[in-house]
Amino acid sequence: MFPEVKTSIKVIGANGQISLGKDYAGRQVLVEEREPGVWLVRTAIVIPENERWLHDTPSAADLQAAMTWASNNKPQITEIDTLFTGKD
Repeated sequence: MFPEVKTSIKVIGANGQISLGKDYAGRQVLVEEREPGVWLVRTAIVIPENERWLHDTPSAADLQAAMTWASNNKPQITEIDTLFTGKD
């Protein structure tokens, strides 16, 4: 019913770091200090504030629609001059 708890002993290096193993290399984590000497470490996905709008429902739907359109429509050569003059 409950997941198996795995306990290991780690040594905090002189630089204040511990290794969680290669499985977690490059991952972002949340570190909560519950009390002095007690930490809870959890993996997390952190979204920068300037990218948050991409995950809001309307923006995400618009972005998905644009991606679908782009995958269904091959790029075409554009005559730049006609964009500015309106002549074909």
